[in-house]
Amino acid sequence: MSTIPEGLKYSKEHEWLKITEEKTEDGLSIALVGITDFAQGELGELVYVEVDTVGEEIAIDEVFGTVEAVKTTSDLFMPVSAKILEFNPLLNEDDGDQPELINSDPFGDGWVVKIALTNMDELEGLMSAEGYADMIS
Repeated sequence: MSTIPEGLKYSKEHEWLKITEEKTEDGLSIALVGITDFAQGELGELVYVEVDTVGEEIAIDEVFGTVEAVKTTSDLFMPVSAKILEFNPLLNEDDGDQPELINSDPFGDGWVVKIALTNMDELEGLMSAEGYADMIS
């Protein structure tokens, strides 16, 4: 059974979003985005994460990066329109190079990107933990 923490928002593409207490200089809400426990379980052991979109504005449902597992590569989809502020340095092969953190701690140290939300209304289209649990069951 997959872990599905309460208090996060979930996309149909198996990404999670957690709004932080931080704000950008111009007042935009900041959030962390990662892939769910269910998704990492389906993918298997992750060996590489690529995000080359830092600094870019990405529209809802657009690809912002990829994760590579032993047997497959999967696109990462932005759950809301946002500007990508940071790629998790622990996952980046130039820094920490620990993609396996997504497998071992998908909702903690395994977050993928930090974003600034550019359209808060899009949060309404995401699922609660209960809604996500219903979707994957």
